[in-house]
Order: sequence, then C-alpha cells, then structure tokens
Amino acid sequence: MANVEVEVFSIEALREFCARVFMHFRVPKDQATQAADVLAAADLRGIDSHGVARMSSYVGVLSEGLINPKPEIKIVRSTPSTATIDGDNGLGLVVGPRANQMAIEMAQKAGSGWISVRNTNHYGIAGYYVLKAAECDMIGWAMTNSSALVTPLWGMERMLGTNPIAIAFPGKKEPPIVIDMATCTAAYGKIEIALRKGQKIPAGWAIDNQGRVTTEPADVLAGGALLPLGSDRERGGHKGYALAMMVDLLSGALSGANWGPFAPPFALRQTIPTRSVDKGIGHFFGAMRVDGFIDSDSFKSQVDEYIRVFRATKPAPGTSGPLIPGDPEREAEGIRRKSGVPLVLPVVNDLREISKKTGIPFD
Repeated sequence: MANVEVEVFSIEALREFCARVFMHFRVPKDQATQAADVLAAADLRGIDSHGVARMSSYVGVLSEGLINPKPEIKIVRSTPSTATIDGDNGLGLVVGPRANQMAIEMAQKAGSGWISVRNTNHYGIAGYYVLKAAECDMIGWAMTNSSALVTPLWGMERMLGTNPIAIAFPGKKEPPIVIDMATCTAAYGKIEIALRKGQKIPAGWAIDNQGRVTTEPADVLAGGALLPLGSDRERGGHKGYALAMMVDLLSGALSGANWGPFAPPFALRQTIPTRSVDKGIGHFFGAMRVDGFIDSDSFKSQVDEYIRVFRATKPAPGTSGPLIPGDPEREAEGIRRKSGVPLVLPVVNDLREISKKTGIPFD
C-alpha cells in the first residue's frame, strides 16, 4: 500500500469554500449554502467519496453549462401524499433537499409523503435526507439512480448505476438507526479514492473490460464495471442486482427520468449514453409519521431497546462485536467536528486548482 499524504481542514472552512465556488457559478446564495451543507455532511460522516472530493466534477459540469445553476423546481403531478417534481436540470444538492422537505411536509399533513424527482443530478449522500426525516420523528427513505457503472449479474457491460438506498429509524435516547448503502459492492467514489491513494481494491468489487475480476482501480476507469452487491450468484449477487433495479424503477421510470444505461453521467470524463429515454436522473424520497402507526414515544423506546439488545450481542473472535447501522459515520462525525477533515493530497490539489480558476481562496 502506498503512503498516503493528507492535510486536515476544518469543516467550516470546507463548507464556506464550496458555497463560494457554487456562488461563483451563479448558484443563488441560499442554494449554494444548501449544496455545500450536503457535501459537508458527507465529509463529516467519513463518506469521503461524496464530499469535497466531488467538487472538481461539479465545477466541470457547471463550467460547461451542463447543469442549470438557477432551476425552477416544479410540481408536475400530485395527490395529498404523493408528487412528481421536475428539477429543471438543477444541482441534485439543491433539488434533492427541496423534494425531501416536501415529502416531510406532506407526511405532517397526510401521515406519509412520497416524492419522485426527474430532471435532476447527483444528490450527495442518501443518509443526509433520511436524517432530516428522523429529526421530525419520521421514518425517512431516500434513493437515487445514477449513470451506468454496474454490470448486471452474469453481465460484463455497465447497465445500472450504484443506485443507493437509505432509511432511518428515529430513537428516543439512542441515536437513529441509519441504513445507507449502495446496491453494488462498493460506491464508485471508493474506486476513485483507492486510485488517488495508490491502493488496490478488494477482489469482488469490480471487473475489467474483459469481464475478469480485478483488484486494480484503474481497470474500472478503463471500461470495467462495478459488481452488484454480493458480487456473484453464490454470494447473493442476484439480490444486489434486484435492489438496484428497484431503485432504478422508483427513481427513473416512476418519475419520468432516464434509467439504466440511459442515465446521463455526473462527471465530464464519463461516457455519454447514445440516447436518452427521458429527463436527467431521478430520485425518490419518502417520509412516514411514526404516530400514524403507533405512539411515537413507544416506537422510539423500542428502537432504543433494539439497539441495546444488538449491542449486547456476544462478539465474534477478534472483533469488538456487531455495529448498529450508522455507528461508523456517527463516530467519524464526532472526531472530525473536533479534529478536522483529513483530505488526501490529490483532493487537496483539485481544490487548489479550483481556487486558481475561480479566484476563491482555499488555504
């Protein structure tokens, strides 16, 4: 493994830099602040692939005019508890939070709210959205499709996105249970991070452009593909493949967005699909009022007990015992709020290059 040089930055400095960069590209101040907050949440929670490491991609598409910096977000169809939103090709970091808040507000009135979104772009980490619902004593759902990077089980072409899904359950005294995962073996951002660090990737994450399992992240960028969650049939790859399709249909076909191999790319260097079947990529958000099913305090107390029972599980040899979904991210956030966010040198260099192009100070 190569030695990895890192520099540490305060989350406040990173958030401010990102907001100012978005504003440089004519994103209104309130929306730029919102977009930067989603990125900061990723870096705080240790999901380095979806934080400021993505800024060079955002700058690329904004510079080329491929994303609308001032979208007019519209409701195109609705009922008291459902709606479809057209994001007007805006930043997913702006469109996503707006749609998620609409789902929460619908749930406050109708008991649940479900929003599908089309004509949007990359929305950051799915966990950001479900935590907002949990803060309101709701069960939150969030998912999105994305450009094709994942091969179907027994395939060797990129046909599906990493298609993450998240759900959060609020606790009373314990923190919420936050399930946030890609439906492939590893998020594409982890491939990029491994490449930046000069590290290999585990066998079972990806294949090269000949369909062979690879441990070289460069092979994925050179026409290879990620594998569905589980990797192969014997390890449950059919389940990851099916989950990816579920996210694709709820986010894409249900909203009127592109799906599968037709979803447009997020970064300039990625292959553009040969045709489009609809508008942009799609998201899907849900919020469910707990008290629509059971007394809210009773449910949250049960979530607390659930967490404590699982934490008390006898640990396997050589381990500290089972984690609760969301534990690693919450631990990372506690450390990084105090000690700062470590960024690998290639990411720091990307941000310094953005600083030169925009005239916005970075260090």
